[in-house]
Amino acid sequence: MTRTLALVALAATACSPAPTNDTTPANVAAAAAPQATPPPPVPKPGALKTFRDWTVGCDNGLTCKMASLGPEDAEFPAVTMSVTRVAGPRGDWKVEFASDEDDAITIAVDDMRVAAGDDEFTGPTAAAIIAAMANGNALQVSKAGGAPLATLSLAGASAALRYIDAMQGRAGGVTAAVAKGATPAGAVPAAPALPTISAFAPYGAKLAPSAAQVAEMRRVSGCDTEGFTAEQAAETHALGGGKTLVIVPCSSGAYNLSAALFTLADGKIAPVITDAPSGFGAADTPGDGAQIVNGGFDDGLVTSYVKGRGLGDCGVSQKFAWDGTQLRLVEQEEMGECRGNTEMIRTWTAPVVRK
Repeated sequence: MTRTLALVALAATACSPAPTNDTTPANVAAAAAPQATPPPPVPKPGALKTFRDWTVGCDNGLTCKMASLGPEDAEFPAVTMSVTRVAGPRGDWKVEFASDEDDAITIAVDDMRVAAGDDEFTGPTAAAIIAAMANGNALQVSKAGGAPLATLSLAGASAALRYIDAMQGRAGGVTAAVAKGATPAGAVPAAPALPTISAFAPYGAKLAPSAAQVAEMRRVSGCDTEGFTAEQAAETHALGGGKTLVIVPCSSGAYNLSAALFTLADGKIAPVITDAPSGFGAADTPGDGAQIVNGGFDDGLVTSYVKGRGLGDCGVSQKFAWDGTQLRLVEQEEMGECRGNTEMIRTWTAPVVRK
């Protein structure tokens, strides 16, 4: 038996490659070569769903938010409400109210008091509000002294909560808001990992485009010529690497001003590309020139805010970061229903890591 084991060990040694110490330039270069960083995923913002008097949506990290809606064709509600829940086994709640009142408020569901405090509730208090909403018909908001402020319809609230349960993998479990079951909290999936965007912190001096270059930008983008002159100053910001972002006013309406985006470097202009549709959707395919609406450049990010109507209670808000080649979507918030709630629902997020 000992001889057999010795022969097997000898055979294994004979078949194993001898250790090498190959330090030829080619091998050293291959070992030292940095691994290529995979490109960030193409943004796919989440969809919004409306259930009667509530609208709901989730971002790519499965943080979900639902918002109250006022009556159709009515004035702005005196009070609006939003409910946010993060993904994962713990699944913390946040309940927020918006109104013109600064005083403390009292919350009741079907005239049964459930909470009192400021305009934001978390922890057990928020959970108690949610539990009451799941089977309620109306939510009353009053001043701390008892004077009523508003009554919010809960029609569709239970369906919106059930939607959040399904999106976050809670249905039939102890952490579900609606139709609870026995499945333990530990079975709830963790929140998906968020993509990160490697972007430049703006630096360097910005360049100034000539009047002829501004006119060419407007021509290439199909911008309106009436109301804008070639000499009208375009907004410029240094991006870094010798490039300047040029924001060219393009067209204006009652409450939306669109602008075309270009880069200027070495005396040459080039349309900016985004990795997601921007503004009114002018950049829906690679190679198209990006446009933003009611936007600008703030804290190193390009912003855009398309209003669905002048009251500002619906639309799409976006933020983009410059990665040296194109603009990457780092945040998108939406409200698809023009029914009095100015709160946006986040449908995409990607943290920015500065180079």
